[in-house]
This record gives sequence, structure tokens and C-alpha cells, in this order.
Amino acid sequence: MDTVVEGVHFLAEDPADTVAWKLVATNVSDLAAKGAVPRGCLLSYPLAQDSSWNCAFLAGLRSACEHFAIPLLGGDTVREPAPSARSFALVALGEPRSEAPVPSRSGARAGDDLWVSGSIGDAGAGLAILCGQADADPPSRAALVAAYRTPRPSVALGVAIAPLVSAMMDVSDGLLIDAARLARASRVAIEIDLDAVPLSPAFRHAKGEDLAARLFAATAGDDYQLLFAAPRAQEPTLLAHATEHDRPLHRVGRLSAGEGLQLAYNGQRVPLPASLGYEHQS
Repeated sequence: MDTVVEGVHFLAEDPADTVAWKLVATNVSDLAAKGAVPRGCLLSYPLAQDSSWNCAFLAGLRSACEHFAIPLLGGDTVREPAPSARSFALVALGEPRSEAPVPSRSGARAGDDLWVSGSIGDAGAGLAILCGQADADPPSRAALVAAYRTPRPSVALGVAIAPLVSAMMDVSDGLLIDAARLARASRVAIEIDLDAVPLSPAFRHAKGEDLAARLFAATAGDDYQLLFAAPRAQEPTLLAHATEHDRPLHRVGRLSAGEGLQLAYNGQRVPLPASLGYEHQS
């Protein structure tokens, strides 16, 4: 189950249909990281005072459920007290497609490579644009805002690669903090090459591609990409699945005996930033 809260996961001015899309997508992203096919979802929905907002939300919910092939099975509604921050919860149910063990965070091994899907930092740059903290040309701006408001996790890719990986999770709170969690759960050390973190052309237009930009991308969160560890021998098969499902995979680091997270840039060690990403509890 994932919950999205106004002011935390979405902005008060975000369109209602995109809030619904993001709610579904964040839950589907968890299924993708488990190699599970969506089977249905349950929604907890506080009815807004604004009926037009309710209608737009439900339209977005329908669109997202159709896109991710996850039917709405039921749920609960309550009357939203006014004024209050909007909050929505959804439970997504899925079924593994493989007889192989369901991937967890704790199976990674020393010697594995660390991979991510897609690009990193787009949603963070989109949020920065919406908050007036960054800007870009109109096409880049549209792409980055869409990455923030309407993420598109790849269930098909997650299902395809699940039998090949040692450990897998999604990138929701930031690449660095989620990689650190994977390292901790698997009791290994992870080194990430910031040069290898995949940045989209739109992100480069908005934020650049220097060390500061790469640290921003790696800590921003809301990417909803796959983060996984896999033996080097699986690389050809992984890349074949990436091509088949039109979602690139990028090797961004390596695992070794030890503990903790280390960063490198241009072949040199880089200190960890003060914040690795979003912390649910400070």
C-alpha cells in the first residue's frame, strides 16, 4: 500500500487527474520491483468538497488503471473535512509470473553489478520547475513536469528481469538513499559511479550534468525506476529484455564485501551529501 499526501507527494495545485495517476503509479512501481503482474487495487478516497475535483480525480484513476491494466476492485470513501490536506491510499495486488523467488532487498551479493532503469532525476527537476527553482525550454519543461506528475513504471520489464536479479527495489525516495537501503539489507557495500547515473536530455537542459546536477538527480526521488543488483553474467540477457520492453538499463555501480555507500565521480571518491534522499522519519 502507498499513500500520497498533499504537500509531500504532490502539490496543492497539481491537477486532480495527475494526482490519481501518481497514486496508481507509485503502487504499481512496487509490484514491478517484485516482478509481479497487477491483478487489482483497493482505494481509500476522501470525497473533496469540490465535486469537479472528484470527477477529474476519478477520470485520472480510470486512465491510470487502464494504462497499467489494474482494475479497481473496491475500497472505501469518507467525506473530507475542510480545510485539510488531501490524502489518498491505494493497495495494489499482484501475482508473480515466475517460479523463481520474489526479489527482495536482501539478496544482493558481493561481485554483483548495480543497475537502474530509465533515467534518474527527471521528476525532481520537474518539481523544481513547478516550485520556481529551475527552468527549461518548453519541450524539456513539459517532459520533466510529466515525469513528476505522471510517472510510468515498467511492469513488463520488472516481470522479465525478476528471475535474473539478486535483489531489486524501486527508486522512490532517491537513488542514493534507496541504494543505501539495499546495501544495508543485503549486508554489502555499494559504490556508485555518478558519471554513470543516466540523465535525460530534458534534465540536462534544466539542471546541467556536472557533479552538482548529478547529486541533485541522485537524491531527488520520485523516479519510480527499477534499482537492482545482478551477477555480471546476466548482463546480455538483461540488456535484451531492456531492448524488448523499450526501457534502457544502465550499470551505475558495483557491490563488494563490507558495508555502506560510496560515491565516485571522474574516477575520484566523492563525499556523501548531507542528505541521501527523502527520509520518512527525521
